[in-house]
Amino acid sequence: MVFYIAIAIIAAFVIWGALMPERLADAAGVVFTFTIEKFGWFYLLAMFGFLIFSFALAFGKYGGYKLGKDDDEPEFSLLAWFAMLFSTGMGIGLVFWGIAEPLSHFLTPPEGVSGGSAEAARVAMRYSFFHWGLHPWAVYTIVGLTLAYHQFRKGRKGLISATFYPLIGDRVNGPIGKGIDTLSIIATAFGVATSLGLGALQINGGLNAIFGLSSSVGSQIWIIAIVTVLFILSATSGLDRGIKILSTTNLYIAFILLLFVFVVGPTSFLMDTFTVTLGSYVQNLIQMSLRLTPFSQSKWIGNWTLFYWAWWIAWAPFVGTFIARVSKGRTIKEFVLGVLLVPSLLGFFWFSVFGGTGLHLQLFENVPLAEAAVEDVTSVLFLTLKELPLGMLASGIATLLIVIFFITSADSATFVLGMLSQNGSPNPTNKVKIIWGILQSTIAIVLLVSGGLNGLQTASIVTSLPFALIIGGMCAALLRSLKEEHRIYRARERKRQRKLDELIEEN
Repeated sequence: MVFYIAIAIIAAFVIWGALMPERLADAAGVVFTFTIEKFGWFYLLAMFGFLIFSFALAFGKYGGYKLGKDDDEPEFSLLAWFAMLFSTGMGIGLVFWGIAEPLSHFLTPPEGVSGGSAEAARVAMRYSFFHWGLHPWAVYTIVGLTLAYHQFRKGRKGLISATFYPLIGDRVNGPIGKGIDTLSIIATAFGVATSLGLGALQINGGLNAIFGLSSSVGSQIWIIAIVTVLFILSATSGLDRGIKILSTTNLYIAFILLLFVFVVGPTSFLMDTFTVTLGSYVQNLIQMSLRLTPFSQSKWIGNWTLFYWAWWIAWAPFVGTFIARVSKGRTIKEFVLGVLLVPSLLGFFWFSVFGGTGLHLQLFENVPLAEAAVEDVTSVLFLTLKELPLGMLASGIATLLIVIFFITSADSATFVLGMLSQNGSPNPTNKVKIIWGILQSTIAIVLLVSGGLNGLQTASIVTSLPFALIIGGMCAALLRSLKEEHRIYRARERKRQRKLDELIEEN
């Protein structure tokens, strides 16, 4: 029932976007603007609360509990696990925005900073760290951890509704649970469909820079068609083969590109940028986490921070479900620190190298990259790489990286949609995965042709407000379940100690 309801709602939005893309974009925009203006405070408090809750779990008394039975071992090695976290979570976004976002903030920084100044460059790097650092990974941590705990330790279904069992009991199988799962599928499907379309635009930009391939809808449709075949092949080959191999390969390619730009770029400047920005990020973390501008009515926080927070929450069911699936056997502390810190640190260094290189070229070599980022965000990565030695080779590697990140994100999303559509099955059938893969690509193509991608992207973010409440409920349910398990554990230990004391007295 959940599958068919979700399909019907998704189909209605797609038809709306195909026939009346402007109206869909306008309607979604009105709702999104309303939620940002009226509930911006809620997004900030929720995201900050998720971050605090994550660290409390890692370093609290429940940190030693396993996501599985006590004798379960991790299914994947640390390297493969980190690779899948990085590739699925936001790998393609880092490649795309690693240069573009700092340059955008450099021209239009937050309130109180003059655009184009040295201070604007410092603030631009700090907010790039902020938007792609601990906060988004805290959301993924909460969703992934709660799902993995209930699925592998409690033996429940791999559905978000199942995590509410400690709060509502068997009603998770009723309308409330079905509504939660339907919302999860819709948020995932909308996010993936728009990402397929936007990813095609990114790849088209790379092929245009290298081979002169025209930037047209026809080219983008061919790109989607080819990539669809690749990610369906990967998804149907299983976690141990397709997704694992591609994710690990992508991590190596990303490291090669990162190392190349670090070595041939302004290396000392990049390390200075990483160091000072990391310090500034940690120092200003609380202030940035709770920053609003009620007295000046500035739109910057809404256009950037709140937009990102809504986007990460909307992606949480997809990324969290996949992370949970590959994390069986990890302890809570290992899971939280692995999901929260490792990808964040990789992201910080990525922004320092790529964003720092772009800002160095802009500030000290007068290369107008910031203006280029405003005109065409898909081009600025390749324009930056062309300024470096062996720039065309680096552009080719970057394009390959985007393609593989695109495939790993799409096949893991197809895997998750299969799980959600088959009552939480940890190994959905290939038939269901193929159906979702083809459906997602068809949606992306229809919306790309009709120009409705922006409307659907905004519509997917609108789902973030109710889903933020769901994540809050997941926190409460997880805490109640952990408290109950700890109480039983303590009672068992006391009983064992009494028996031991009795045996000692008898002897």
